[in-house]
Amino acid sequence: ARNERHVVKNSRNGWDIKKPHAWRPCGHAQTKAEAIRLAREICRKEKAECIIHSEDGKFEVYDAMEGAWTRQGI
Repeated sequence: ARNERHVVKNSRNGWDIKKPHAWRPCGHAQTKAEAIRLAREICRKEKAECIIHSEDGKFEVYDAMEGAWTRQGI
């Protein structure tokens, strides 16, 4: 199994950082930018891959720690 964390839009408010198939988030932020910052910290500590989704839930950015972010400005 891959070690991943996903940044996804929360249906009520803000953005969550979640493990795949997890019911509860391991982190939450009000803005997407703050959620990405928090997810990067979590992923560095846990040597996890970070996957960021757009507001509609589609894949947007993938970061495998050694690689670069695939979209500028995030």
